[in-house]
Amino acid sequence: MIVPLTPLDWKRRAAKYYPEKVAVIDGDKRFTYREFAQRSDQLGTALHQAGIKPHDHVAVMLPNTHYMLEAFYGIPALGAVIVPLNYRLSAKDLGYIIQHSDAKMLIVDAEYAKILEDIQGDLPIEKYIIAPAEGHETTLPGVDYEAFIATAAGERMPSVELDENQMLSLNYTSGTTSNPKGVMQTHRTNYLNGANFLHHLEIKYDDVYLHTLPMFHTNGWGGVWAITAAGATHVCLRKVDPPVILELFESHGITSLCGAPTVVNMLVNEPTAKDIQLSTSIRMGTAGAPPAAALIAKAQQTLGLNMMHVYGLTETSPFILYCEWKNEFDALDADQQASIKARQGIELAFNGETKVVNQGDGKEVAWNGKELGEIITRGNVVMAGYYKDPEKTAEAIRDGWFYTGDLAVTHPDGFIEIQDRIKDMIISGGENISSTEIEGVLYKHPAIAEVAVIAVPDEKWGEVPKAIIELHKGAEATEQEILDYTRDHLARFKVPKSVDFVESLPKTATGKLQKFQLREMYWSGGKKVN
Repeated sequence: MIVPLTPLDWKRRAAKYYPEKVAVIDGDKRFTYREFAQRSDQLGTALHQAGIKPHDHVAVMLPNTHYMLEAFYGIPALGAVIVPLNYRLSAKDLGYIIQHSDAKMLIVDAEYAKILEDIQGDLPIEKYIIAPAEGHETTLPGVDYEAFIATAAGERMPSVELDENQMLSLNYTSGTTSNPKGVMQTHRTNYLNGANFLHHLEIKYDDVYLHTLPMFHTNGWGGVWAITAAGATHVCLRKVDPPVILELFESHGITSLCGAPTVVNMLVNEPTAKDIQLSTSIRMGTAGAPPAAALIAKAQQTLGLNMMHVYGLTETSPFILYCEWKNEFDALDADQQASIKARQGIELAFNGETKVVNQGDGKEVAWNGKELGEIITRGNVVMAGYYKDPEKTAEAIRDGWFYTGDLAVTHPDGFIEIQDRIKDMIISGGENISSTEIEGVLYKHPAIAEVAVIAVPDEKWGEVPKAIIELHKGAEATEQEILDYTRDHLARFKVPKSVDFVESLPKTATGKLQKFQLREMYWSGGKKVN
């Protein structure tokens, strides 16, 4: 007997065995797993009554609220496709995505609906469902979320046969120099990525998980599924606010969360962090950009966070590597442990095969921690392709392998460590210089809060590294001081040739540095932006 793999089955299981367990906490609201399952089914039934059929697309533009969690379970249960939208995008990008995705309906938070009001006439949306937000109103023509699902109260959820290889979610990548791409993820890819999250981030029944990571970002990295699978508790967080997060750590007994290195940085540099008293260590998964070892060390020392490094892309659901911790590492000092935790690591149990290959001959690089190559992967979590874009799909998936665009080395123990994105690697006078290596050194400087290293044009060397730095509040540093510091820790050819200080660095909604925006400032009329 073959039963389709779908993460939706975990909601059925949780409602069966943990009906009175608190499933979702959202501010003052509490929902048990029985109530959460009922509300999700009501949403699905109401959508069915409104005309949504299998394979139709429904967009959602919601922050981390119980409405968003209900959408993840209610929409795909119809055999329809959920299209999570990044509400921080421009109206232009959102308009493009909504039209490109072929979404018929849109569930939108009242606070974030305003950006769509001026372009609603250009959108193909047949019905707007408005999730309430305190203090916010919208002129979008639509029905209140609670009133909408109330129409399905007492009705049976329609029975739909699901194919594990049909699309569950259509997740859009952030557009940089081109339009965003729609990544087609199936029930199977979501299920197996959720299983990886569940197993490797050690999610258990008694966990209380804080959704700091936007759920729209690759389905919360799979957290929307894994927490339900364990019967653990989802704690919703509308906005990333470090003092609020630290307060929730204590008041709700948070045991686990995920976030980009930028979020980690915000937490450890929050002034109230020194006053927090945690009764247990909190496990935190981090990814999205290679975290500096110094940042990991600070997070563990300041807040006692047990940092767990994972790696992946939207195209891989997203997890394909995790930094497995071994007992033998416990004997190492704190700096050595942090350096290991900064590595991307090894394959997860359920994702398939990942390796680093030479860009010239395509052969796997030597496991010596030196030979540079590109990370490629194949297996159970790789996307079905880019929606309506066979050319881009063919560029990314070649000979059965997905090419990530990340340059890395493989250490003798098989641990993979990213050196840079292909587009971020600095090639100066024929020498490859890793921007992440320079950033890792600079993060150890006590005055530096955040840093981005990029290539800038140079008449003699073609391009050279430049450091763009955000200092801690009240801290001071000069360009010469920074250059002298890096010169003491790096080979001379890797030392940045210049330093700029800024108030803040450009980031995506998930906290990933947008280096292409910085490059645009220095390559005007030049070639390298990406």
